[in-house]
Amino acid sequence: MMNVLLSDDEMKIEGNMLLTQKISRRCLMNRTGMGLGGIALAELLAAQQASASGNQGSLGGPHTRPRAKRVIYLFMSGGPSHLDLLDHKPMLQKLHGQQLPESVRGTQRLTGMTGNQSSIPLVSSPFRFQQHGAGGAWFSELLPHISGIADDLCVVRSMHTEAINHGPGVTLFQTGSQIAGRPSFGAWLSYGLGQENSDLPAFVVLITKDKSGQPLGAHLWGSGFLPTQHQGVLFRASKDPVLYLGNPAGVSSESRRLLLDRLRELHEHQFEGTPDSEIQSRIAHYEMAYRMQSSVPEAADFSAESRSVLDMYGPDAATPGTFAANCLQARRLAERGVRFIQLYHQDWDHHGGLPTALPKLCQEVDRPAAALIRDLKQRGMLDDTLVVWGGEFGRTNYCQGKIQPGFGRDHHPRCFSIWMAGGGVKAGAAYGQSCEFGYNVAEDGVHIHDLQATMMHLLGIDHELLTYKFQGRRYRLTDVHGKVISGIEA
Repeated sequence: MMNVLLSDDEMKIEGNMLLTQKISRRCLMNRTGMGLGGIALAELLAAQQASASGNQGSLGGPHTRPRAKRVIYLFMSGGPSHLDLLDHKPMLQKLHGQQLPESVRGTQRLTGMTGNQSSIPLVSSPFRFQQHGAGGAWFSELLPHISGIADDLCVVRSMHTEAINHGPGVTLFQTGSQIAGRPSFGAWLSYGLGQENSDLPAFVVLITKDKSGQPLGAHLWGSGFLPTQHQGVLFRASKDPVLYLGNPAGVSSESRRLLLDRLRELHEHQFEGTPDSEIQSRIAHYEMAYRMQSSVPEAADFSAESRSVLDMYGPDAATPGTFAANCLQARRLAERGVRFIQLYHQDWDHHGGLPTALPKLCQEVDRPAAALIRDLKQRGMLDDTLVVWGGEFGRTNYCQGKIQPGFGRDHHPRCFSIWMAGGGVKAGAAYGQSCEFGYNVAEDGVHIHDLQATMMHLLGIDHELLTYKFQGRRYRLTDVHGKVISGIEA
């Protein structure tokens, strides 16, 4: 029998009855069992927080010698058509208008948009393909600038995924799961390796302005169950790239510093009574925001860029929020030690109007993406910067609806293409093959988890060892899957 009286807002234990009022589980553990539960919990949380904070990250450094120090991911949201850009299929020209053979389709499920079509006619690309570079890689006429750097690229033509719709497809690429809530790739990298530059976040997100298409949610750059300090920081297309970064009128930098010092003392006092790792993350957020007040405006200022560099990225490079400006911003952030820079470009979902819509989108991204590779290369940064270009899946080799001048293609997760450059990737090469119809993987398939494992490997991380214990289970980016594709590595 116990009779312990605490304050009204805490708890009472009398007999075998436990009554609680506004008390957390952490407080309960602190108040009972001679405080041993609270001591143990504080020890666990302190160790976990220590491993997740600081510039070294939870790993204390890479597992192996890294080929890449950072990643710039150019994500084309909506599913670009591999058959019209990167995977030349003469067979479709020969069989244009004929039905997709049952032997090719097999048992693959189709989306509700074409699954009930009585006719599934093959449709060839309306765009010309040519070979480029020493390796003779095939590129569409829609990519004149990217094809001009063919000798720097590794085109992967055997990507595949289970996701058949946009939301799960993009989420799987970014977080390793089709269900939202897991940490994103950049968050895992921030957690594992920490910050290279203490004045800038390890993970930055840039979205092309004024684009339509499938929406992009914050879960794609969120930290999931990792400490929140590892989530991506979204840079906006405006004078102030980060919301509320500047001081209000009449507030000086000195007074802001004084306020943050007092606020830190309050948070540390709170942490003593309630050892919650999120309190430490909150402190880290405030301190990072203070340092970013000077580092972000400097990183976003293009005035020091030469005219030749701006011209290389194209006429939109000086307009904030365009894909060209975001590519140039990505290079500047990479120079300053940001580990993972995610660019999103939307509106690649061409169920109709593909012959007119696809050239417009390619015109927006082709020159800036190629300029980014050239810019990194001329600065000696391409060798340790991994650049990836691609979407969440490809497009079907058959027409959605009837063949007409403004035809479209449906989603196709079974086989599609991406390209990679720099960061230890084999240059001037192609990896994997699709079948002659561009429908199935014919050779050396690469699942999304394989791509993630390979990217981790190039960064010096064993994807099976970068884990985080949550709800009794150790999670990782690749879940229980993924193998390193050695054929992609130089």
